[in-house]
Amino acid sequence: MNLSYRELLKSNENFRLLFLGQLVSELGNWFNYIAGLGLIRVVSGASPEAAGILLLCRTLPWALLMPFAGTCADLFSRRTIMLITDILRAFLALVFLFVDSHEDLWIAYTGSLLLSGASAFFDGAKNAAVPNLSGKEGLLSATALMFSSRFLFMAIGAALGGVTSAFFGYEVAFVINSVSFLVSAASILLIPENAMHENKVTASYSPKQTHRQTNSFFDELAEGFRYTLANPFALTILLMNIIWAMGGGATFLVFEGLAVQVFSAQGKNTDTVVSFLMTANGIGLTIGMLIAHRIGSYVESRKIEISFIGWALVAHGIFFALAGLTNFLPLAAFLVMLSRAIVGVEYAVQETMFQRSLPDYIRGRISTLDRGAEVTVFSLASYLAGVSLNFISAPFLAILAGFFTSISGVFWFVRMKNQEIKALRYS
Repeated sequence: MNLSYRELLKSNENFRLLFLGQLVSELGNWFNYIAGLGLIRVVSGASPEAAGILLLCRTLPWALLMPFAGTCADLFSRRTIMLITDILRAFLALVFLFVDSHEDLWIAYTGSLLLSGASAFFDGAKNAAVPNLSGKEGLLSATALMFSSRFLFMAIGAALGGVTSAFFGYEVAFVINSVSFLVSAASILLIPENAMHENKVTASYSPKQTHRQTNSFFDELAEGFRYTLANPFALTILLMNIIWAMGGGATFLVFEGLAVQVFSAQGKNTDTVVSFLMTANGIGLTIGMLIAHRIGSYVESRKIEISFIGWALVAHGIFFALAGLTNFLPLAAFLVMLSRAIVGVEYAVQETMFQRSLPDYIRGRISTLDRGAEVTVFSLASYLAGVSLNFISAPFLAILAGFFTSISGVFWFVRMKNQEIKALRYS
C-alpha cells in the first residue's frame, strides 16, 4: 500500500521537517536562477554564450561531483553533510552581489561553480536519506512531494524572482537565496541522525558492511560503477536518462531564445517572457507530481509501468516541440505546462521503481551516478544550445529538444523487451 501525501506528512515528522526545509530552499534557488540569468544578460549585452556558460557552471560541477557525493552519503553522516553544505551555500549565494560589469563575469561563473559543487553533496545525502525517512510505503508520495516542491517553486520562485529583480533589483533576490539555505539547515538540525540511515543493528551484521570496512573511498566509488554496469535495470535507467538529457538540457535556452527571437519582436519584455515560460514549466511539473500518487498507484496496480514510462516520454517530447512552433505566448506556455505535467508523473513512477530496486548500502552511489551522468549531458546540452542559437532559430532548437526527449522513450521500450531487466525492476 502506498501512503497518501496527507498520511505521510501527518504521520512522519522527520520527513515533514526535511520537506518543509526544502520548500524554502527551492524557493530561494529559483530567485537566484532568475536573478543570475538576468544579471548575466545585462552585463554581457544579452550574449547567448554567456547564458550558456552560466548554465554550464550551475550544472556541470554538480554532475561531475555526484558520484563522489553519493559515496560520501553511503559512508558518512548524511545529516552532517547536509548541514555543512547548507551553511556553505548561504555564504556562496552572496558572491553575486559583487558582479557589476562584463569584467566581473568570472565572479558569477565561479560562484555558480562553487554553489553547484556544494549542492551535489547536499543532494547526494538527501536523495540517499529520503527512502529511509519515508519508508517503503511512503516512498512514492515522498518522491512526488520532494520533486513537486522543486517544480512548484520553480513556478513560484521564477515568478517572484522575476518580480523581485524587476522592482527591487537583483541584489535582493541573492540575499533571499542566502537566507533560504539557513532555513533549510535549521530544519535538518531537528532530524535525528539515525533516521537517515538503515537500522544500524541489522546493518552491522551485513556481509556488505563487513566488506565495506576494508575498502578505501575509491574502492567504494568504483563499486557503484560496477553495480550499475552489472545490473541491467540500473544501466537502462542510466542510459535512458542520458538520452533524455540531450534534449532536456536545451529547455531553458529554448525559453531564452523564444523570448529574444520571437516574443521581444512583439514588444514583450524579455525577462517577463522567460519568467512566464519558467512559471508554466514549473506549474506543469508540479501538477504532474501532485497527481503522481494517484496515477502511480493505478499504474502499479495494473502493472503497466513499462508502457506508461515509454509513452509518457514520447508524448512529453512532442508537446514540447509544438510549444516552440507557436508565436502566441499563452499557447506556448500551455504546451510547455502540458509537456511538463506528463514528464512529472513519469519521473515519479520511474524514480520510485529505481529507488525500490536499490539496497541502502549502495543507494547513494547508484542514484547519484545516474543523476550525475544525466546532468553532465544536460549541462553540455545547455551550453551547446546557447551556442547553437547563433546559427539556428529557437523554434528549431525546440524541435530538436523534443526529438531527443521522445527518443528516450523509444530506447526504454527497446531495452525493456528484455525479460531479465523486467524481472530486476522490483528486485
